[in-house]
Amino acid sequence: MTKANRPGPTAILFGMTEREFATEVVSKLQQAGFTALFAGGCVRDELLGLTPADYDIATSAKPDEMQTLFRRTHSFGASFGVVEVLGPRDANGEWLKVQVATFRSDGTYTDGRRPDSVVFSSPEEDAARRDFTINGLFRDPISGTVYDYVGGEKDLRNKVLRAIGNPEERFTEDKLRILRAVRMAARFELAVDPATLAAAKAMAPQIRAVSAERIAEELRKILTHRHRARGIKLLREFGLMAEVIPEAEQDTSVEFDSVTKVSFPLAFAALLKGVRPESAEAICRRLRMSNDETERIVWLTANRKAFHDAEHQAKSKLYPLLTHPGAFDLIELTALDDHFVDADWCSQVRRLTPLETLNPPPLLTGDDLKAMGMKPGPSFKKLLDDIRRLQLDGEVSDRAGAEEKIRELVRKSQQG
Repeated sequence: MTKANRPGPTAILFGMTEREFATEVVSKLQQAGFTALFAGGCVRDELLGLTPADYDIATSAKPDEMQTLFRRTHSFGASFGVVEVLGPRDANGEWLKVQVATFRSDGTYTDGRRPDSVVFSSPEEDAARRDFTINGLFRDPISGTVYDYVGGEKDLRNKVLRAIGNPEERFTEDKLRILRAVRMAARFELAVDPATLAAAKAMAPQIRAVSAERIAEELRKILTHRHRARGIKLLREFGLMAEVIPEAEQDTSVEFDSVTKVSFPLAFAALLKGVRPESAEAICRRLRMSNDETERIVWLTANRKAFHDAEHQAKSKLYPLLTHPGAFDLIELTALDDHFVDADWCSQVRRLTPLETLNPPPLLTGDDLKAMGMKPGPSFKKLLDDIRRLQLDGEVSDRAGAEEKIRELVRKSQQG
């Protein structure tokens, strides 16, 4: 591989794309006499005709040389040879940035996550340390030349996911790679190389050494992708489901690849079919999910059957659910449980009924009860809930009627 000698870099302009900025960074490194290439996932995605989520650059330049060459940098992984180069704003006003890493080979992995030490090296050695062949590719964005030292292009063509070198060694270095293998194979519809699959199955119990946060992040990526059903199948095939979410080991039907966009709480709740709400909460806490995710997943689990036979249910039961922030997730979950008619009916009601009908202002509040001479206490909530139910069911429609009903309820409670 030869270093490029080219004219000075094009001016970096406001509104450029991330790829354009990354190409400018490569160009500037090459003009300074360094080797610089796009690396890893962005190369894979472009070869597949996809738009990469971000761009990584690998270079022969050392961190201090990068920081000298570029005016604005952030050194968050300099000991591993990684420097973030900051650029202008894109068309949306967001600051562009790209990670640039020195070609390296890794030392031993004591913690099963990151190397204890690194040695700056060559592109060939850098490719050999990566996880899968499809992620071990380099590309010069200026000439378009692809550099493949591990057979990644062939595996992409043949739609095969293969660990680089010895699969057991790659998985031992970072045990999260066992779970990443599921995500890669599902996302890109790849068959798993037999040796890679055998190693992953044998080492599946070691996924427990990985932090809950890292596992949860991989699950988010697997379950929100359109090929999530295959991802779930592979989780079971690898033996990872039994290690990560043993409560979901029963045979569940989560065939919803046709749904383009699915929230993580919906997908996770679908996976937990048959799991009780308290168990769902325990799973979420164990995986250290956010409070918002946990709350939504538990709510969906608790109300999983709430829309079954919805057309014949009381409005006081349905309307609060239909105005909940998770209403459309619950409707989708109802459809995934094969209650399509109920899901369609609820969707129509939610979309066509005015919000003021589904969630009208309450006829009475706690202050109103105090104004009626009642003393605050545990009975307040029950009385207000009773009035709200009667309001939604159309049995009371104004303040006067609500007050009269309150008096009636109080009399009955005193008599009883």
